Amino acid sequence: MSMDIKQIQDLIKFVSKSGVNEVSIEEKDFKITIKTNQEPTYITAPVPAPAPIPVAAAAQAAPQTVAGNPLPVAEKVDDTSKYITVKSPMIGTFYRAAGPEKPLFANVGDEITPGKVLCIVEAMKLFNEIESEVSGKIVKILVDDAQPVEYDQPLFLVDPS
Repeated sequence: MSMDIKQIQDLIKFVSKSGVNEVSIEEKDFKITIKTNQEPTYITAPVPAPAPIPVAAAAQAAPQTVAGNPLPVAEKVDDTSKYITVKSPMIGTFYRAAGPEKPLFANVGDEITPGKVLCIVEAMKLFNEIESEVSGKIVKILVDDAQPVEYDQPLFLVDPS
């Protein structure tokens, strides 16, 4: 049995969502160990339990929030709330360039568009180019070059305006 990168990525996603800390698979021609050390998620604002709403009332309420009325809660959040966070799709090592002498893929202040390569995450000797899915300007790079990253770890903050 041999695994391709898609199967490995699916396994990493499954492990990180399942809440287990470590999974090891060992076969005669390969061995894979996936470890997670995720921080617990904290909700900073108390969220009231939603009252049961008839389906007809819910259908009427939904278009009003889409119409552009900002929710009052959004105004209380700190100024990073307007930024989009680009997260790592896998566990691996974060690289800002294709090699030591190569130019950096992205810098603070760069305008980016969907499809632009922002970094590489190396997992098990496979170098995965991480492309932007959003347009905007990079305002902060949250990981140092050659640092290990976890699945879903924030890598970049992007100002979409």
